[in-house]
Amino acid sequence: MKNFAPALAFASIISLVNAHGFVTSPEARQPGTAMGAACGQQVQSNQDSDKYGNIQGELQVASSQNDYKAAECDIWLCKGYKFADNKDNVQSYKAGQKVPFKVDIRAPHTGVANVSVVATSSNKVIGAPLISWDVYASTATGVKPDETDFSVTIPDDLGSQCATAGDCVLQWYWYAESIDQTYESCVDFTVGGSGSAPAASSASSASSTSSATEIAVTTTPSGAVQTPTAAAQPTTFATTARASATSAAAQVPTSSAEPSASASGLPFSTSNASDVLSWFEALLGNLVGN
Repeated sequence: MKNFAPALAFASIISLVNAHGFVTSPEARQPGTAMGAACGQQVQSNQDSDKYGNIQGELQVASSQNDYKAAECDIWLCKGYKFADNKDNVQSYKAGQKVPFKVDIRAPHTGVANVSVVATSSNKVIGAPLISWDVYASTATGVKPDETDFSVTIPDDLGSQCATAGDCVLQWYWYAESIDQTYESCVDFTVGGSGSAPAASSASSASSTSSATEIAVTTTPSGAVQTPTAAAQPTTFATTARASATSAAAQVPTSSAEPSASASGLPFSTSNASDVLSWFEALLGNLVGN
């Protein structure tokens, strides 16, 4: 593997500093002064310059800063982005309404992903994920169209839980298991009135060529995360896998059975030269394309 060493070192550096993923539509939460006050000025500056980055990268920055307040930052909720900085950016939806999403992924990393309704007061998913992928942004296949352009349906049984701005977000969550990095974007929203709600106990699957599973949520919301039954998914999703608010160490979801890193210290496995080349070629292709 020694012939790969320079390229692998370069790829390792790129993976730490290059932007990776963010929701571009609907407009997601942005970093701001409230975030800076809670998470630290350097963390805010880091996100101002690269909002596509991952939570573990934020924690690396925060670990050396005296103004990082772990509990107030709550970095595993929307990457620490605050509603106070986004009060003028709240979407209004109706129950049963389909909401189109667009995600910009600038470098593929194999993992799992979902979009869920999250209660911001508890950082818990309400009901089941609205859409999920058991394989997302694979380095083997590249990013698929349905992973960056899709729709979710607003549940018809949220009641008053999401009636007030700031109480709920639609959270896009991507855990790149292959490199132990977590990406989140949050869309603030309220629900009012009634829409064309999905039929009770129904679920609509994506087409056979799609890796996504859209779920019509009609079950009673609960504080615990529910796992969709249409496909084999990790037993923990999104915010239930967050690290302790008092820890600034880069922690990752525990649902993955894959190793956190190779023995070489690189943020991906180097045990197979073919896998390494595939990852590196996909990354370089993405960089050249941008």
